[in-house]
Amino acid sequence: MGTVLENNPYDDSESGGQGVSITIGNAGSILTDCHVGDSIAVNGVCLTVTEFNNDSFKVGISPETIKRSNVASWIQGTQVNLERAVSQDVRFGGHYVQGHVDTVANIVSRRPEGNSIIFGFQLRDQEYFKYIVEKGFICIDGTSLTIIKVDPLSQGGAFYISMIKHTQDNVIMPLKKIGDEVNIEVDLTGKIIEKQILLTLENQISKKDSILNTMISNIIEEKVRNYLNK
Repeated sequence: MGTVLENNPYDDSESGGQGVSITIGNAGSILTDCHVGDSIAVNGVCLTVTEFNNDSFKVGISPETIKRSNVASWIQGTQVNLERAVSQDVRFGGHYVQGHVDTVANIVSRRPEGNSIIFGFQLRDQEYFKYIVEKGFICIDGTSLTIIKVDPLSQGGAFYISMIKHTQDNVIMPLKKIGDEVNIEVDLTGKIIEKQILLTLENQISKKDSILNTMISNIIEEKVRNYLNK
């Protein structure tokens, strides 16, 4: 975890690029072998290092990132999750996370369960709710978590995760309260499957002699014959 030292809305320094920049401190443990141009995930947002020293680093923030995430709410003193890109020499756990935040969610509930905490969330942008699957993966503020329950009937739809003690000790989520925003990256697998299905259907529908169109025609013809023979 690190701490926001500065959120500069217009950084005209060489490393600021005349745009928004954020400087993160208390980050020395993840800056070993860091280089300008490297990616670091900050609360799940993949950001590019433009300047660094032994304990802090600066990143540039694009308008798209501000629109999609809760970056605009980071002020001096805000604590954030930090993670370097995965290297080839470590075991791959959790799920594949890009650091491309889709939207934000609000914490709508939190309660203890043994030594775990159950958090409930509602998405700001409901078009992403279709990717929320019970026992599926989700990335919340950069933390890979398992969805334990989905409630599509609640107002706006809700989903829940259980955070074990070890995770609580290493991320910022336990510091958050009901109403706070978190960054959400849905599982990429669902997006890829949906895209491939849609492309396949579009291709099938556009061809008159496709298997799908032939099957639909046969079903319609059979229904018409059955109706006329009554």
